[in-house]
Amino acid sequence: MSSTDTFQLSLQTAETYEAAFVPSLFAHLAPHLVDAAGVTAGDRVLDVACGTGIVARTAAERAGPAGHVVGLDLNEAMLTVARRIRPDLDWRQGDAASLPFPDGSFDVALCQSGLMFVPDVAASVGEMARVVRPGGRVAAQVWSSLDRQTAIHPLADAVARFAGRDAVDLIGTYFRLGDREEFTGQFTRAGLRVSDVRTLPVTVRAPSVDDYITTEVESTPLVDRISEDVYRRIREEARAGLARYRDATGALVLPLEAYLVAAARG
Repeated sequence: MSSTDTFQLSLQTAETYEAAFVPSLFAHLAPHLVDAAGVTAGDRVLDVACGTGIVARTAAERAGPAGHVVGLDLNEAMLTVARRIRPDLDWRQGDAASLPFPDGSFDVALCQSGLMFVPDVAASVGEMARVVRPGGRVAAQVWSSLDRQTAIHPLADAVARFAGRDAVDLIGTYFRLGDREEFTGQFTRAGLRVSDVRTLPVTVRAPSVDDYITTEVESTPLVDRISEDVYRRIREEARAGLARYRDATGALVLPLEAYLVAAARG
């Protein structure tokens, strides 16, 4: 099963993603990506694998009324939420590995936490390079490898114990492009000139450990593949392992690490 098949999400899951993950994580990352790409007033910007559109919305603020921002995603549920929030932006359904735009259509192409879910990463980066004009910019953010994300290990270990190692792939997919040098090489092999490579410390916040576990499980297909009893066992074990990341109020403060690469078309 391909990553795109695995992550065909329901509307409810897309709403959960927007309500939980965007304010706690992706809204903080989006300005870093937009800054690295140098989005400015009047730019034509493409947000690839846009999800519910936080990068597109952030880019639209920078591009202003003279700019034009397009958000593209394969998942119609994500686009439904994106259209509800910003009906004025241009939302398209499409495949990151075969972008439905002519060569040189954009000044900037962006992708935040999306390339991990496309089966052919090289084709997707190549497509982003193709659709920007000469001198245009391409920037993408992914997560470092699961072995570096020690704060995730309590949940991943619990999922492996009670749902099987294959089930970990549903949360481990996030980290499959975590080799920084290999990921950067995708840009140079696409004929782009790399201008910036950053490692970003990121903090995920949740009201409680249980809230985090609920969001992490129920915003992925994992929730549909486990029984209530298995879910309970995962929660109990992960709760104990994640307890050390609680602050004085009981809220969860989880450290993660991301990579960001920015490049330009010659």
